Amino acid sequence: MSHSVWSYDAPLREMRFVLEHVLDAAAAWAECPQHADLDLDTACAVLEQGARFASERLLVLNAPGDLEGCHLDADGRVRTPAGFREAYRDFVAAGWPALAAEPRWGGQGLPLLLDALLREMLDACNHAWNMYPDLLHGAVQTLSAHGGDELKARYLPRLVSGEWLAAMALTEPQAGSDLGLLRTRAEPQPDGSLRVRGDKIFISGGEHDLADNIVHLVLCRLPGAPDGSRGLSLALVPSVLPDGGRNAMRCIGLEHKMGIHGSATCAMRYEGATGWLVGEPGRGLAAMFVMMNSARLHVALQGLGHAEMAAQNALRYANERRQSRAPRQARQPGEQADPIAMHPAIRHALLGLQARVEAGRVIAARAALALDLAQHHPLQATRDAQQALAALLTPLLKSRLSALGFDGASAALQVFGGFGYTRDCGIEQSLRDARVAMIYEGSNEIQAIDLVQRKLPAEDAAWHALLDELRAEARACAAQPELRDFAEALGAHCDAAQAGVGALLARQDAEQRLALAQHAMDGLWGLLEAWAFAASARAATRVRDADPAWADARLLRMRYGLQWLLPGVLSHWERLRGADLALPQLQPG
Repeated sequence: MSHSVWSYDAPLREMRFVLEHVLDAAAAWAECPQHADLDLDTACAVLEQGARFASERLLVLNAPGDLEGCHLDADGRVRTPAGFREAYRDFVAAGWPALAAEPRWGGQGLPLLLDALLREMLDACNHAWNMYPDLLHGAVQTLSAHGGDELKARYLPRLVSGEWLAAMALTEPQAGSDLGLLRTRAEPQPDGSLRVRGDKIFISGGEHDLADNIVHLVLCRLPGAPDGSRGLSLALVPSVLPDGGRNAMRCIGLEHKMGIHGSATCAMRYEGATGWLVGEPGRGLAAMFVMMNSARLHVALQGLGHAEMAAQNALRYANERRQSRAPRQARQPGEQADPIAMHPAIRHALLGLQARVEAGRVIAARAALALDLAQHHPLQATRDAQQALAALLTPLLKSRLSALGFDGASAALQVFGGFGYTRDCGIEQSLRDARVAMIYEGSNEIQAIDLVQRKLPAEDAAWHALLDELRAEARACAAQPELRDFAEALGAHCDAAQAGVGALLARQDAEQRLALAQHAMDGLWGLLEAWAFAASARAATRVRDADPAWADARLLRMRYGLQWLLPGVLSHWERLRGADLALPQLQPG
C-alpha cells in the first residue's frame, strides 16, 4: 500500500445530475439578469477545468505537504510546503479566485453554486492548500458590504483577482468562542487610520509566501468601547502598507497541529500596526459575520470533499481486497476469498457513506443556489426569502457536513483495516485533516445553539417555506408508484419536524432548549436528507432512458438511505416532544 493508490475521480457526472435534474439550476439562473446567459454546458465545462486543476496540481502536493508542513523563519516569515506557491500562482493566473466575484471589481460574476462545487473538489484533493484562498470570498463580501469607497478601490480588485490573500483575525488566548472577551486595541490617528495592538491565535494564513500582501480583518476595541461583543469594531490591517513598507505585525509562532500541516496556522502580534476601520464603530461583529457565514459554508464543503474522497477510495479498495467468503455469493472455481465489498458489513459502510455524500451535495448545492438568488434575483421578496433560507441552512450544513467528513473518513479507514491506520495509505491523513472542521468557524455545538436560539425563532417564515418546499417534493414523488415509499417517508419527517420544532420553541426553560439543541440539529438534518433522497430518486427516474444502469444505481443508493439511515432520525423528534429531563451538573473527582 502507498499513497499512489490514493486517487480522485471528480464527481462531475454527479454534479451535473444535481444541477440539471435535481435543482434545475439553469432555470433559476435564467431568472437572474447576471446569470441569464449561463447555460448548463458552460457551467459544467467550468467544473471540468476545476476538476483538472484539483486532481493534477493539488492532489500530488497533498501527502508531501502534510509531511513537510510549514516553517517559520527567524524573521517571522512563513514558508509553505514545496509546490504550494507555484500552484497558487497558476490558480490565480487561471482566474479561479475571481469566479463568483462581482464584475465591477474584476470578478467573473458566475454563480456561487459553481464556486461551491469547485471548492468541494479543491478540498477533496488538498484541504490544507485550499485554506489559503478559501477566505477570499468572505473577505471580499465583508469589504463590499461594509468598507468605505477608498478601501474598496484599494483592496477589492487585488483580493478578487487573488493577487492578495486575506486572513480573519478573531481568536485570542482568552477569547475563543466568547469574542466579547477579546483585548486587541485600536487607537484612532489624526489621518483617519488606526494603530492596532494585540495578539491573536489560530489565524489561518496569517503569514505565508503565497501572496505578496495578506489583508487581515481584525476584531478590536476602540477607546471607550463597552465591554462585551457590543464594543467590538473591525479593522482592515494589511501586511504590506500602501507605500510598500511592511506593517508592524508579525507571526510569532506556528501551531503544531493534528492535521492540515500545509496550512499555516499562526499566532500573530500587532505592534501598533496601521489599519483602517471597516463599517461603523462598535459594529465589527456584525460586519465580521458576513465573512464568518461564508467561511461556514466553505467548512461544510471541506467535510463534503473529505467524505467524497474517502468513499471513492474505500470503494476502490474494497473491490480489490480479497478476504474470506461472503455468504450467498457466486464465485469462480478455485477462488478461496471474495472482495470485501461483497460482505454485508462493508456494504453497509460504503452504501451509507455514498448515500450521505450524495444527499449532502444536494443540500449544499441548494443552499448555494439560495445565496445566488438572494444576491441576484430581481424581486426583493425572493431575495429576502432565499437569504433567510440560506441563514437557516448555514449552521446545519457547517455542523453536519463537517461531521460527515470526519465520520466518513473514519468509516473508510475501517474498510482499509490495518493498512488504513498507517501513513502508507491516504485515509490516515484525511481523517486527521477532516477533524478540525468540526471545531473552527464556530464549533458544531455552537452551530446547534445558533440554530435553536437564533435561526429557528428568527426565521419562522423561512422554516415554513422550507417545509412547503419539502412537502411539494413528497407530493411529486407520490405521483409515481415506485417512489411512494419516498413520499411517505418525507411526509412523515415533515410532520415530525413541524411538531418537534414547535414543541422545542414552546419550551420556557432556556437550559432545556439548549440541552435539546443537538437533537434539533440531527432531526433537521435527517429531514433534509429525506428530501435529498426523495428528490434525487425522482430525478434518477427521469434520466433512466438515457442510462438505465447509472440511474438504477443512484436510485438504489437513495433507497438504502431511506430504508437504513432515516428511521433512527425520528427518535430525535420524540425527544423534543417529550417531558423535560434533568441535565446533571458535572461533579469534580
